[in-house]
Amino acid sequence: MRAKIIGTGSYLPEKIASNDDLSTLMDTSDEWIKSRTGICERHLVSSETENTLSMAVNAGKAALADANLTPEEVDLIIVATVSSDFITPSTACMVQRELGAFHAAAFDINAACSGFLFALNTVDAYFQAGIYQTALIIGVETLSKIIDWNDRSTCVLFGDGAGAAVLQASEDGIIASLQGSNGAGANVLMCKSRSNNNPYISTDTNPDYLYMNGQEVFKFAVKKEPECIQEILAQTGLAPTDITWYLLHQANYRIISSIAKKLKLPLDKFPSNVDRCGNTSAASIPILLDEVHRAGKLTKGDLLLLSGFGAGLTWGAALLRW
Repeated sequence: MRAKIIGTGSYLPEKIASNDDLSTLMDTSDEWIKSRTGICERHLVSSETENTLSMAVNAGKAALADANLTPEEVDLIIVATVSSDFITPSTACMVQRELGAFHAAAFDINAACSGFLFALNTVDAYFQAGIYQTALIIGVETLSKIIDWNDRSTCVLFGDGAGAAVLQASEDGIIASLQGSNGAGANVLMCKSRSNNNPYISTDTNPDYLYMNGQEVFKFAVKKEPECIQEILAQTGLAPTDITWYLLHQANYRIISSIAKKLKLPLDKFPSNVDRCGNTSAASIPILLDEVHRAGKLTKGDLLLLSGFGAGLTWGAALLRW
C-alpha cells in the first residue's frame, strides 16, 4: 500500500508585510526585492497567541475537515519544522493534544525546506510496511522569530505559515520518491542553537539568527532540483510533459523559472505563491498544494511532482497521482 493524499489544509497569519512596509524598516525597496526574488509580500505572526503550534493546529484542522475525518481516526502525526516553540516536547505531540488525536503516534522532522517531503516519504514507508493506515503531516514555520531583521539580504525572503495533508494507505497514490542529504554543505544555511553551558563550561547561551549564503544556496537549488525531477521521471519512464503540475518549494521565483527552462516546459505548469508568501520553508509545498486544490485546479488522476531543497543540505521529490 502507498500513501495517498485525501485532504489538504493551510494557515497564513493575518498580518501581511509588503516590500514597501519593509523598506520603512531597513535599506531596501520593492524593486530590489521583487527583481531578485519575485517576492512582493509575506505573512508574519503578529500576536502572542499566534505561533508555530497554533498555525500547525489550524492547518491540521482544515486538512482533516477536507478529508472528512475525525482526529480519532488518525494513526500518525508528523510535523516538519525548524522553528518549534519548544526544544521538547515535539510540536507534533502538542498538535495531537490540541486536536484530540489520542490514537496517533507523533513526532517532528527537521529537514528544513525539504521537511514536508521527508515527512511524506516517511509516511509512505510506514504504509508500505503495514504499520499505519492514516496520517496527518504538517509543515509549519515561524521563521520571523529566527531571522535577523537588520540583515536585509536574508530577512526579506522569509514568511510564516503552515500547510497540512491527510494521507491514507491506498493502492494508488505515491508512485515514486527520493530524498538525499549533503552535510558538506551544512554551513551555507544554518541557525545555531544554544551553546554549551554547564558547571564546567560557560559560553554565550543566546541562540543565533539564521545565516544564509544566498549565492551558494541558489547555485545548489538550480542544479539539484532539476536533477531530482529528472531522476523521478527516469524511475517512472515519464516525460516532463506527462506531469500535470509541478509543485516546487517556493524559495525564489528565479529558481522556479530556471527549472522550467531546464525542463523545456511552460511556466504555467509551475503554480507559484512565492510572490504572496515568500519562503515558508517546510510549509511552502503544502501551502501551495492546498491553494491549488482549493482553487479547483486538481482533477482525479492528475500527476503531481513535488520537489524541494533546503538546509542540511537536503533535497527530496515525490511523484503522486491525485
